[in-house]
Amino acid sequence: MDTSNSHQIMANETTPLVPAKNSKKSKTPLPKLQIGILMLLHLAEPIASTSIFPYINQLIRELGITGGDDAAVGYYAGIIESLFFVAQALTVLMWGRLSDRIGRKPVLVIGLSGACISMLCFGLSTTFWSLVISRCMCGFLNGNVGVLRTMMGELTDSTNMAQAFALFPMVWCIGGFIGPLMGGTLARPQDRWPALFANAFWDRFPYFLPCAVAACLFILALFMMSILEETLPTKRRPKSTSVMLGILSDELLTQQSVTYTPLRALFMPSVIIPIANYALLALLDISFRVISPLLLSTPTHLGGLGFHPATIGSWIALFGITNGIFQALFFARIVDWIGPKRVFCVSVSCYVPLMAMFPIMSWIVRARGEADYAITFALLCITGMQVVWTMAY
Repeated sequence: MDTSNSHQIMANETTPLVPAKNSKKSKTPLPKLQIGILMLLHLAEPIASTSIFPYINQLIRELGITGGDDAAVGYYAGIIESLFFVAQALTVLMWGRLSDRIGRKPVLVIGLSGACISMLCFGLSTTFWSLVISRCMCGFLNGNVGVLRTMMGELTDSTNMAQAFALFPMVWCIGGFIGPLMGGTLARPQDRWPALFANAFWDRFPYFLPCAVAACLFILALFMMSILEETLPTKRRPKSTSVMLGILSDELLTQQSVTYTPLRALFMPSVIIPIANYALLALLDISFRVISPLLLSTPTHLGGLGFHPATIGSWIALFGITNGIFQALFFARIVDWIGPKRVFCVSVSCYVPLMAMFPIMSWIVRARGEADYAITFALLCITGMQVVWTMAY
């Protein structure tokens, strides 16, 4: 018998039909400094966007935009608040394509600069159209939402991507807590701290201080850009020879395997249905976030609660921090327990009673004549239902 053939036969007989799986790939350590900078850049956006919620309705009322008709405040507030998202939706893909050509960092600088200028303009606005222009400018110049997530994907790989992307909702919840609290506390500083803000400037622009603080956050973010590395492969700085030799084969393999899928190819049910669900969720969620401060700020004789901006900011901040803590501690366990589909159905079903609480609270105030402990209990119920509702995301 031929020895070589016998060895081949033995190898074939002892070789398992199903090859043993390789050992689990070790998790790549996260680039903590770079991801930390990205999260700080991301934190500035929810703080700035939610800081106007506690006082936007009172601002419109005091500027005389409604001509003295308090019932029309919600109409103008809805226009101003929605224009930012409309402008951002129209330009976010354009900023994404531009970042593929000139790099991620230049687009981030443009977005942060535009948001900074627009917040200052918003605080100095004294007419309806100046408010509209400042919010539209903030949306048109802000493509950071998509670019930040693209950079996160380029800084991570398959072993640590889920861990890194889980930071986005956590940071947004933190911003959703700080922003309303800051906006409500710093609005009309001449009333809260008359010794420090006795200048006539604050009487003319009583809501400039929260806008200025938000703008300072964007300026700080711009300074942080100096130590943020470019992640676009064609714009990266050349690395040392030893490092390049160690990762050359992996980069070549990655570049060869990357294929660009045309947008038209994504129009399939498995993609369109989740996107449609997410769009509907966003519509309902934003409507709640706009109606909530409107009800809290509307005078009691019109069916509202008549809260001041500081109180409104405190309640919105409570919504944000409660949601963040619940998502961090219990969301994953609930999904493992009942499954994602049931979580989605239960969460969506909470929206109807959530919105029904608004007319109930209005009825309570009309019946009792003031916002007492019953309104506090109702607001706490809304906080709990909102936590369940946001799990649908």
